[in-house]
Amino acid sequence: MGKCGRGHSLIIPKCHFSSLEATPPTVVAAMCSKVPFLSNAIMKATQCDSFNLVVNSGAAAGQVIFHTHCHIIPRKSGDKLWPTESFRRSSIEPNETSNLISCIKEQLDSSLKTVKTEAVMQS
Repeated sequence: MGKCGRGHSLIIPKCHFSSLEATPPTVVAAMCSKVPFLSNAIMKATQCDSFNLVVNSGAAAGQVIFHTHCHIIPRKSGDKLWPTESFRRSSIEPNETSNLISCIKEQLDSSLKTVKTEAVMQS
């Protein structure tokens, strides 16, 4: 993601993690806890009333710097920062939604079992 205009800022942890999913939840929480304070200052300094909070995690998502970070991008109405803002979003079919929800739940259950197993093995 190139420079997205005046005030575009990054929140970067001091420790290296290659992507968001490789970053410990405590570090992600610490990064997110800074957003209200920083975004308010950035919006006032740039005279904007909105902002995007963006994380590109992985090459297909546009990540080019493989160190976890998030972007605070100040916005003004009608700035048309991204061409995709003019595209209409399409809805997804109800049965496709329920299938996707089931699949996500299965992945979460599997991940939780792995975490619990690792915690038992470490104790």
